[in-house]
Amino acid sequence: MPNHLHLLWQIQAGHKRENVQRDFLKFTAQQIRFDMQINHAGWLKEFEVNAKDRKYQFWERNPLSIDLYTEAVFLQKMYYVHNNPVQQKWKLCVLPENYLYSSAMFYLTGIDNWGFLSHWRP
Repeated sequence: MPNHLHLLWQIQAGHKRENVQRDFLKFTAQQIRFDMQINHAGWLKEFEVNAKDRKYQFWERNPLSIDLYTEAVFLQKMYYVHNNPVQQKWKLCVLPENYLYSSAMFYLTGIDNWGFLSHWRP
């Protein structure tokens, strides 16, 4: 999507959701800032905030995080994520597997274009 992303992830034993989420958001925000400084310096102004602990804000302060406590809930969320780019609001593609930034093609073909996807059923 042009203004957000969806992730389905499994947190490994010994890690807490809030720590993994915090570290992910911090790391990706830093990478976005570094890239913008080099490639899109003019866009950085759009992300400036008047906060004590940061100059830029790339992510929502309290992103939605949902526990996928059953297989049915997981499948419902995965279906939603895969079909989100097709929906009326976005119309980014005709079929979920056509959206470049989706794992839908991985589930259709088994080809992992990023090198880090794994099937939810081992």
